[in-house]
Formats: sequence, C-alpha cells, structure tokens
Amino acid sequence: MEELPLDLDLAPAAGEREDALQLSLDSWEGPLDLLLTLARSQKVDLRQISILQLVEQYLGFIAEMRAKLEVAADYLVMAAWLAYLKSALLLPKDPLEEPSPDELALRLQLRLQRLAAMREAAARLLARDRIGRDVFLRPKPEGLRDVKLRRWDASLYDLLSAYGQVKARTEPVVHMVARRPVITLDAALHHLERLIGIKLDWAELSDFLPSDYDGPLRRSAIASSFVAALELARQGRVDLKQEAAFEPLYLRAAQQ
Repeated sequence: MEELPLDLDLAPAAGEREDALQLSLDSWEGPLDLLLTLARSQKVDLRQISILQLVEQYLGFIAEMRAKLEVAADYLVMAAWLAYLKSALLLPKDPLEEPSPDELALRLQLRLQRLAAMREAAARLLARDRIGRDVFLRPKPEGLRDVKLRRWDASLYDLLSAYGQVKARTEPVVHMVARRPVITLDAALHHLERLIGIKLDWAELSDFLPSDYDGPLRRSAIASSFVAALELARQGRVDLKQEAAFEPLYLRAAQQ
C-alpha cells in the first residue's frame, strides 16, 4: 500500500482525555483514537487486530459512558472504520472498486476535522452571553406617545400668494369671446337693393361697400355683400360676371 500524508492527529492523546477508550487486544494496548491514527499511517498491522475483542471492549465502554453519548459516538465511528479498513485488507482487492481504503481513510480524516470545527464553533456560541439569561435588552417605553408639532415661518405675502395659487386652481376657467362689429346678411341685402337701381352699368362689388369701413368691419362687409349678391342673382334681380378665377366680381341690375 502506498503511504498517504495523514500525519494529522484527529483526536487528543490518551493522557489528555480521561474519557478515552482504552483497548487491550492481542496486538495492541492503548487508546482507540491513537490506534486509528497509526493504522492510517500503516504503523500498525490491522491484520493482527481482533475485531471481536475491539467490539466487546467498545460495548463495555458504551455502558460506562452513558452520560456522555457524544464521546461514545465518536469512538463508534473510529471502531467502524477500523473494521472496514481491516476487511479491505483481508479481502481481495477489486480493481474496479472505488474509492480505495486509503482514500476512504482520508475522507474520514476530513469528516472528523469538520466535526471538530463544528464542535468548536458550537462551544464558542454557547460561551457567548445569551439574551434573557446573561444580558437583557432595554424595554421599550409604554404609554408614551411622540407628538410632533410643525412650525411654519411665513409672511403675510407668502400666505396671500399661496391662497391665490390654490384659488386659481379651484376656480373654473371661463372663456370669454369678445364681441366684434359685423355686417349682417340682411343689412348687406338692403344696402345692395338700394344701390343696384342707381348703378345702370356693370360695377365692381367693392364699389357698393361704404368707404369708411376698414379692418375687421370691412372684411365682414365684403363677405356679407358677396353672399347678398349671390342671393339676388338667385332671385333674378341682378346679373353677375367674372373674367377669370380670383378676378373682381361685377354685378348690375338684371336686364329684362
């Protein structure tokens, strides 16, 4: 067998623990954890160890350690692995068997290291102060209520300005249409009827408009006079003509 670098001792020496399992076998006499360490490093021939004697002594150790079952559980793992390692040495090795006993021993070492680390962490946690036993939290005051008062620093102008903004948002917006002077269709009809008898020849429509009209009022007079001329032409009372599109519109009294 190829020796693996397993020099780490997984358990304290026998002299350091009063609850160590002491074995008295034909080929070994001493603590179980040291036996397992030496077996993994191939310093002890496991073929010479009696598994039956190991089990009997372990059962006796269990009976004595009923109050410390966690210690007995540790040695149960060690004894089981010793038995497995011995069976692996006695039986023919299967070339397809994976993993090898040395690899299994290494895995056991890693597991025991993890177990030791977890126990150390648990011991540290248990050694810390506990809330409600060693330390106590300050209770929250009862029956008291925090009252927060807000103070505003504003001048009279600020108050009036804020009120005006709120008032402007709440009041409805009314759209006021300014009244503009216009020439109605009836007034344009009456004006053309009165002037059409005076004009005997063709006259431009703009000649019938009052000269004092300007701006929006003149545009309203042009639109109303144009519609009035069309209405009179429909009634057969005036004749209309236009040389081309967008040219001036001429009208005269209808010829009988």
